[in-house]
Amino acid sequence: MTLFLLRRLLQTVNVLFIMSLLVFVGIYAVGNPLDMLVDPQATRADVARVAAALGLDQPVWVQYGRFLANALRGDLGNSFLHGTPALQLILQRLPATLELAVSALLIAVLLGIPLGLWAGLRPDSASGKTIMAGSILGFSLPTFWVGLMLIMVFSVYLGWLPSGGRGPTREVLGMHWSLLGAEGWRHVLLPALNLALFKLALVIRLTQSGTREALLQDYVRFARAKGLAPRRIVGVHVLKNIMIPVITVVGLEFGTLIAFSVVTESIFAWPGIGKLLLDSITLLDRPVVVAYLLLIVLIYTLISLVVDVLYAALDPRVRLAGGQAA
Repeated sequence: MTLFLLRRLLQTVNVLFIMSLLVFVGIYAVGNPLDMLVDPQATRADVARVAAALGLDQPVWVQYGRFLANALRGDLGNSFLHGTPALQLILQRLPATLELAVSALLIAVLLGIPLGLWAGLRPDSASGKTIMAGSILGFSLPTFWVGLMLIMVFSVYLGWLPSGGRGPTREVLGMHWSLLGAEGWRHVLLPALNLALFKLALVIRLTQSGTREALLQDYVRFARAKGLAPRRIVGVHVLKNIMIPVITVVGLEFGTLIAFSVVTESIFAWPGIGKLLLDSITLLDRPVVVAYLLLIVLIYTLISLVVDVLYAALDPRVRLAGGQAA
């Protein structure tokens, strides 16, 4: 286990280095931030002074070397627009995105697994066919359109839920959280439902296909021959065996919920890191973009590690030996 963790740590360092190089060079090639930061009427001397203050007057390899040296000390640079550390700016917005992503994941899992299990156990019933047809809609409907419809129905026509914003927050461990009160849950429900729609359809179809496959296995037939109750067969022999692929997909999809919630955050005016990334890309705020992507890579790596450990907990045949999941 220790060797496995060390190798994963080394892999993480390598991935972070490669990602930082690709992102830094890619953003450098996109455009010149000075076009966004300096008044078009400014003189060349003013432009040169701003460039020198931001370190943009140096060649790209010098800028990258300086960035790596600072990153080793935990400094990912200051935002060109806000003048504050880029990592601090992201961490201020991160709780909002985490609340949205966790809420969406809970909706997808708590609804998707029971619905998929029901559709897998009764594939020819009207309810099973309806569930699978609904999952196709979840894959097909665009996120931005669903978000607008949710606002139109539940906020404009019915007036049940807020159309946007995060609601009041409370500070815990130096971060501001909104789900500690009922008003926060009212604000997060619509954007979380919108963000969870695609993931819900994915979990339903994955659970349904896994259930139908598990029902044909010998261990299920043997359990039936022993006279075990159907509820025990489903809960112990079917559900436990289909959870490994479900956990894999859900774990990776949780990373995508954090990284790519920008559409939902924009529609519902949710102050998360997705909206921050979009604004930073538009205005070529390089430090924020680089810090954001490195943080996302780190989150993906941690999620992958947790999934591997859960493998061993769910399936005794899976062992973390030799630095690999076997």
